[in-house]
Amino acid sequence: MTRRIGPSLKDFTRRDVVASSALTAALFVAALLLFPANHETEDKGAQVTAQVPLR
Repeated sequence: MTRRIGPSLKDFTRRDVVASSALTAALFVAALLLFPANHETEDKGAQVTAQVPLR
C-alpha cells in the first residue's frame, strides 16, 4: 500500500490557482521594480568620470 506525500492535482482548488497566480505576479512585479531592464530608468545620480592625460 502506497501513501501519497503532499497534495495532488485532485486537491488543487480554484482558490489555490488564484492564490498561486497572484503570488507569481507579485514576484514578477517585485523583480521588475528591483532590476529594471532599461538602463535609462535607473537613477541619474552622481557619476564618476576619469580624466585621461594628454600625451
